[in-house]
Amino acid sequence: MVWSLVRRSRAVSRLPVPGRCESGRHVLATERLLLFTPRTHLDVAAALAASADAEAQRWLGNHADRIAPDPGTRRALLEWRPAGDDGRRVPRLLAKPFTPDLGIPVFLVCVRRADLSYAGGLQLEHHTGEVGGWLAPRCRGQGLGVELFRAGALLAHTHFGMTRARAGAETGNTASRRALARAGFVPDEGPPRHTLPDGRVIESVWVRHDTPTATRCA
Repeated sequence: MVWSLVRRSRAVSRLPVPGRCESGRHVLATERLLLFTPRTHLDVAAALAASADAEAQRWLGNHADRIAPDPGTRRALLEWRPAGDDGRRVPRLLAKPFTPDLGIPVFLVCVRRADLSYAGGLQLEHHTGEVGGWLAPRCRGQGLGVELFRAGALLAHTHFGMTRARAGAETGNTASRRALARAGFVPDEGPPRHTLPDGRVIESVWVRHDTPTATRCA
């Protein structure tokens, strides 16, 4: 993508506020992260760029490397701030409003509250309660994975009325497994093998997060 050739438009409003969900749009916060339904195509592109590097694709296999194959483009996307929140103008194509598809898994973009930098993404399969997520390269190894998975459980329990959230991880993905355990997930039964979106079959372990009560957001 040639950024200099893309017409630019004025950026939009502030970040959404936790506790002010709308139909089809959700927002929640942890100590260091803010997660919300993407407002613009920039939010989506940056969240996907956060999972497009080789290390992330080893575990996710979600084809994000095909969407953002060039490392330079990925870095450029992750250097932006959510549209309008750093005073810069955003390329018009990326500033276009994003409308969530209510028929597919819930997707939230994740930013660091300290500097509003893009930090990753979170997904919830709202029919089964399965949670998944990822962090941008510069956000790994700082304990943010624990907050990300806690947010996933919170999304299931307090936004979709689910008493149980579940997650799967490759047996060799020790970072994710430790983060899930620290986030309060406990061992659960599940298929010993799982097929990733790119077709790879992995050895998997499953965990769950329960609550005796669950609610739905507005």
